[in-house]
Amino acid sequence: MSALSPAWFEIGLALLLAPLLNSVIARIKAAFAGRQGPPLLQPYFDLAKLLRKGAVYSSTTTWIFRAGPIVAFATTAAALLLLPNGRVAAPVAFPADFVLLAYLLALGRFFTISAALDTGSSFEGMGASREAHFAALAEPTLLLGLAALARKTGALSLSQILPTTSLLAPEVGLVAVALAVILLCENARMPFDDPTTHLELTMVHEVMVLDHGGPDFAFVQYASALKLWLWSALLTALFLPASGNAWVAGALTVAGVFAVACGVGVVESSMARLRLLRVPQLLATALALTAVALILVVR
Repeated sequence: MSALSPAWFEIGLALLLAPLLNSVIARIKAAFAGRQGPPLLQPYFDLAKLLRKGAVYSSTTTWIFRAGPIVAFATTAAALLLLPNGRVAAPVAFPADFVLLAYLLALGRFFTISAALDTGSSFEGMGASREAHFAALAEPTLLLGLAALARKTGALSLSQILPTTSLLAPEVGLVAVALAVILLCENARMPFDDPTTHLELTMVHEVMVLDHGGPDFAFVQYASALKLWLWSALLTALFLPASGNAWVAGALTVAGVFAVACGVGVVESSMARLRLLRVPQLLATALALTAVALILVVR
């Protein structure tokens, strides 16, 4: 149990600090624009305000609409249990657990899409359609990338795959670039989506949660922050060398997660949103990178 304590401590830090990632991104973007930006604790204030409000449900919706935010949060939190802390195994580790990681993320997306469709809104249906379209390319990219890493390291569990990867290997570099692209897509960041837009015709993720309010919307926002932490930690694990000290590895992971958030802020400050028809091409490029990485390791 003592050996697992650093891993559990890192999960606790993820649950506590995940909302700060959006603050870091907002402050980076404000710095590029010459503004001060919101307070670092603003996401916590927003979550507290939403939790104090009541939820309003349309007579059109069913239990699926209410379950969407909760399932999205639960699946993302469960996926965090699969990530190791340096050389310390994840709280939940078993062969081929990276497949469960992909399925948990897919399950959360499925319920988010289903909740959007359950409203009967044409706008939310449009966002759900776009989300499903992007996911059809993003999910295979994740699976192919992790399969390439598994083949490269000769291991089947994330707790064995991630600590033994080396970014000096070209296959790992290709997977890292592809996962960086998918991170931006999965978290509805530029150039795939603009999280600050208010134009329904250009929104993807935000348009799917327009009808959620109060505690439900708090779950949506919190799950989104946890998802950004999860993808950032997964990407960070490819860059950081595995440390024999679990506490040092945890500190490096947290620092790497916030470094990724800074990188997202720089990308959003320097790039415009892609045209909708260009998004599948970029996702297909990421898929091709992971396919090449898999070919390199099996040849």
